[in-house]
Amino acid sequence: MVLLILVLLCFNGMVYVNSQKVPAMFVFGDSIVEVGNNNFLNTLAKSNYYPYGIDYNRVATGRFSNGRSLIDFIGNMMGVPSPPPFLDPSTTGSRILNGVNYASASGGILEESGRHYGDRLSMGRQIQNFQSTLNQYKTMMNPTELNQFLAKSLVVVVTGNNDYINNYLLPGLYASSSNYTAPEFANHMINNLARQMLALYSLGLRKIFIAGVGPLGCIPNQRATGSAPSGRCVDSVNQIVGFYNTGLRSTVEQLNRDHPGAIFAYGNTYGVLGDILNNPAAYSFSVVDRACCGFGRNRGQISCLPLQLPCLSRERYLFWDAFHPTESAVYVFAWRAVNGPPNDVYPMNIKQMSVV
Repeated sequence: MVLLILVLLCFNGMVYVNSQKVPAMFVFGDSIVEVGNNNFLNTLAKSNYYPYGIDYNRVATGRFSNGRSLIDFIGNMMGVPSPPPFLDPSTTGSRILNGVNYASASGGILEESGRHYGDRLSMGRQIQNFQSTLNQYKTMMNPTELNQFLAKSLVVVVTGNNDYINNYLLPGLYASSSNYTAPEFANHMINNLARQMLALYSLGLRKIFIAGVGPLGCIPNQRATGSAPSGRCVDSVNQIVGFYNTGLRSTVEQLNRDHPGAIFAYGNTYGVLGDILNNPAAYSFSVVDRACCGFGRNRGQISCLPLQLPCLSRERYLFWDAFHPTESAVYVFAWRAVNGPPNDVYPMNIKQMSVV
């Protein structure tokens, strides 16, 4: 109860976490942390229209939320501004001094994931874009300053969702479920992600938070299209995701053993959202089985469309649209990622990472 009160006070802007300021954040991943890169791509995966942003000063920025994103909250807690999207032409010069956001909706760990939506930035392309940013930094700082800047900066990685939702779980469009068993596919994802994290390490980044995949079988899209009874999560999907999360946590342990000068942390997305699903009233949620904005069964068959009228009590909903949590739900995960115990974020939380 004390934790819940603190979370709610923080959410209302009355209390903020005191922490040592990190110089910058670098963000990689998908629509959970997207802040507008897809606005500049030829893709169907866009959210630059109302009612997205209805609680973000009624401005649709490209965040896949009714309000603020995970990165907005983490940045606020850590005392660093939420970084701008890489593809915005104005993201240059002084605007990159607090970091850059490379995340792209429908992009995944694997290059092919999300291809049916059109263009997107896969993790591989996002890392290439970081190298472009790095070249800009080299003109702004001397080598010693740059090394210290990168080593103290926070990296947030939220990916893997589209490798399931927009790849493995779409057998009509992708062959992965025919080519791989669920454990094999999880290993395929993890091996690729491990190489990508080592690439970031080789470029000078040292504090890397990697979020696991949440209970995808409980999102409105899977409830609507899966085989589970009405009101139930699709257990088979959650079991598939479990192989990835177990492997990712082990990989984080191995990365830390192999690179003692760095800190890699695993965020237990599945556990945090599972807590909300199992006990929503403790977090002041009352609707966890359908979206606030969308159409069809569980409002998850067709996601939020332009000018659609969303639900009114958005703070009571766990899910904003067919795929994404509300601002309120994202805040809970952000708070626990920054402050939580090892069950939430392992081996240490983001606040602890910032002072190592």
